[in-house]
Amino acid sequence: MTGNNCLLDTSVILHVFKQDKIIAARLDTFKEIYVTPVVVGELSYGAYASGDPARHIKQIEDFLLHCKTAYIDNTTSDIYGKIKAALKKKGKPIPENDIWIAAVAIQHNLPLYTTDKHFSEIESLHQL
Repeated sequence: MTGNNCLLDTSVILHVFKQDKIIAARLDTFKEIYVTPVVVGELSYGAYASGDPARHIKQIEDFLLHCKTAYIDNTTSDIYGKIKAALKKKGKPIPENDIWIAAVAIQHNLPLYTTDKHFSEIESLHQL
């Protein structure tokens, strides 16, 4: 899963949904785009908590037609544990879901496309 591919963080997808043309244009440059079940869960939560769940769920479904899923397994869990322990030692907590997303990116050797700065605290994570 290397090359001109990336794993998307929720933040990037939300920018696309808000019609950010710069981010949308950059996504067009990737051969394959991956998401994790964690990202899909975060998007679904936002949709169901919104004033128009049906419209937002449809928006998510349409977007996901252009993505592949990078799944979580026991290897991901091990990487998650290493990342969380390293962050604790550094005194740099970040949201649990973001640790899972980073673990998937590291496991599958995918650069993470995100707009969230706190991912820079995770060593060995390549970001776009």
